[in-house]
Amino acid sequence: MKNIIVLQHIKIEDPGYIKDLMISDGINLTTIELDEGEKIPNDLNKFDAMFCMGGPMDTWMENEYPWLIEEKKKIKEFVIDLKKPYLGFCLGCQLLGEVIGGKVVKSSKPEIGMLDIDFLENKKKDQLFSTFPDKIKSLQWHSYEVQDLENIQSVTLIASSGETKYQIFKFHEHAYGIQFHIEIKDTTVSDWGCVPEYKSALESQLGKGALEKFDIDAKINMPSMNKYSTILYNNFKKLI
Repeated sequence: MKNIIVLQHIKIEDPGYIKDLMISDGINLTTIELDEGEKIPNDLNKFDAMFCMGGPMDTWMENEYPWLIEEKKKIKEFVIDLKKPYLGFCLGCQLLGEVIGGKVVKSSKPEIGMLDIDFLENKKKDQLFSTFPDKIKSLQWHSYEVQDLENIQSVTLIASSGETKYQIFKFHEHAYGIQFHIEIKDTTVSDWGCVPEYKSALESQLGKGALEKFDIDAKINMPSMNKYSTILYNNFKKLI
């Protein structure tokens, strides 16, 4: 049985549809709810892979969320020292980018909504994304992004969007950062809309009352996101 550790920053942001697939496969999940004071185990070697999810905080908020300091150390140990498979979404993507030497900066324009993701030529040889189409639509809900990875030779850029260069990048062949949310389920948008930080960002970008339309748009696109989540998960399993 494979063991995967999941780092969460708020309970409602879990691996979503991919979590259901992992449970169905009988994978043993160890979830660490960092925002509730749970500690990452000292012995990371017992885990075959790490998922790191999104959250309402940002990577630089170490004074407000001091556990971010230890989390970054543990991610670095898992990815750089142990060289084990890692999949980070949104905040988890940004934490990976910072740990490997990049910067996380405020986006010139927040990306919130069902938006296009454009894959680059590099995806054709990638072990996770080679069978993805050149363009997909996925949920975005972020106002910070990873930058300055250009001079890190072990980083490969796989997908971008109109506003964000590093929508998907990989470090060597085992660690991936995904800025958007392909892992969502039918309840995700309405659940996240209850988080003050998320609701504020949504309404400032799309106007008051935008949550209902966003929810409808997400549900319309849910079958394709679930399809691509399944492909992503099945390919990621091969790394473990």
